[in-house]
Amino acid sequence: MKGDEAMTTSLQRTGKEIAEIYERHKDMVYRICFAYMKSNTDTEDAVQDTFCNLIKGAKPFESYEHEKAWLIRTATNVCKNSVKHWWRKRENLEDYENHRSPDVFEIDETFQVVMGLPRKYKTVVYLYYYEGYDSAEIAQILQKPQSTIRYYLSQARKILREKIGGDENAQ
Repeated sequence: MKGDEAMTTSLQRTGKEIAEIYERHKDMVYRICFAYMKSNTDTEDAVQDTFCNLIKGAKPFESYEHEKAWLIRTATNVCKNSVKHWWRKRENLEDYENHRSPDVFEIDETFQVVMGLPRKYKTVVYLYYYEGYDSAEIAQILQKPQSTIRYYLSQARKILREKIGGDENAQ
């Protein structure tokens, strides 16, 4: 009984609040996790872990943007921790298309190339181009200097230009 009481007092959000947050952000969290995990089952586990962390967390969010940033950071950390484990099998980047869930989001040629970027560039490019954050916001979310984020974006753009093609004079 003591364990049940401790759990009840640690939950500061109601089930309704958690459900609303989940509905608002589940697709975004799924896409972020999929960028790291590259398979539906691993992605679903990471999404579940992210929202379990939300349930366990007692600190209220200051705003919608704070809520979204917290979920992005938590999902990124959950995935990084999962990928670092010694037991994690490595999958080929080409395999992710076979594991995707077509009803969650569409994978086009550009997204495929983004998924092939090195991990540090992939997250920044996703947040910048797919979620609409600027470099200052991404720096805050990922807890990195803004100059590092701008450098990652610059390097990622070079790689993307090489792989996709495009006007060399365009910036």
